[in-house]
Amino acid sequence: MPKYLFQGSYVENGLKGLLKEGGSKRVEAARQLFEGLGGKLEAFYFAFGSDDLFIIFELPDNISAVAVSLVVNSTGAARGHVTVLLTPEDIDQASKKSVSYRPPGQA
Repeated sequence: MPKYLFQGSYVENGLKGLLKEGGSKRVEAARQLFEGLGGKLEAFYFAFGSDDLFIIFELPDNISAVAVSLVVNSTGAARGHVTVLLTPEDIDQASKKSVSYRPPGQA
């Protein structure tokens, strides 16, 4: 099953909710979100700096990952983005693909 990374930050309402509920309840909410889509929460870390949270999760497909991103970002409580994570084996397969490409400005 594909793995994904969500990097995000809470905005004002999200921070108020986090202060009220605490971190463990947010992790459980994330677990339920991913399991409800047939996936699995692998890791959930809070941080400080430019991003407030880093979440690694599995979902059956990219459409499910986009759905998560749309829903989370639409709430106005958090903003973030999803990155598809690739394994070394994925890169091995990609490096063996024959690709025809001409860079700009070259004949």
